[in-house]
Amino acid sequence: MIEIVGLTKVFSEKIIAVDNIDLKINEGKVVGFLGPNGAGKTTTLNMIVGLCKPTSGKIFINGIDVREEPEKVKKVIGFVPDEPLLFEKITGISYLNFICDIFEVPLEERRKRGGWLLQAFKLLDAIKDPISTYSHGMRQKLALISALIHKPKILILDEPIVGLDPESASILKQIMKRHASNGNLVFFTTHIMEIAEKICDEIAIIDKGKIVFQGTINELRQLKGDKSLEQLFLEVTKSENEEIDFSFLD
Repeated sequence: MIEIVGLTKVFSEKIIAVDNIDLKINEGKVVGFLGPNGAGKTTTLNMIVGLCKPTSGKIFINGIDVREEPEKVKKVIGFVPDEPLLFEKITGISYLNFICDIFEVPLEERRKRGGWLLQAFKLLDAIKDPISTYSHGMRQKLALISALIHKPKILILDEPIVGLDPESASILKQIMKRHASNGNLVFFTTHIMEIAEKICDEIAIIDKGKIVFQGTINELRQLKGDKSLEQLFLEVTKSENEEIDFSFLD
């Protein structure tokens, strides 16, 4: 479970990235974290995984305070940032073994689970090549495999679909659903409303650093009407208020 209480991140007097938010995300669910660019999604995820220090507030992972016991928390998290930051001068297999060593994944388990993931994401043929030769999509796949290989209870993914080919995107969505159905938790950001609508059990919408909705898509429709998630999102974030004149394109 992820529990966030009064979380705030201030970068300067004029920049409040996250503004006193509360969130509670239970196991067994895929939860989408939606919001416009600059709304505070990535900053929130970075604070959850310990990459960014909150200005105030508390974050608990399975009841453990992230700031008080960061190493204990990291052992149960698989994290993929919005940009796959990898060691480019080593091979893919060396990087995977490095990750497995950190999380103390047994040799037989890393071979079995790693082999399945590499085959599923079509990265087996390139795993012995230097990461510097990988395309963006291949790096994204390696980052995902690295997050999954130690069987974390909690997956935190920042725009995980970006850069993936359709087959790999489909596989990832199935993995996310299966991971949650096994009693685990998936919390991910996306700008693709169709993906959120298809795989999310719940969504949380953040706008200008504040949570403006958390619940199921059906609950949001009960509040705002029977519309597409894209229309609902635009209405909740008030993005539809600005009328744009497209006549110059004619």
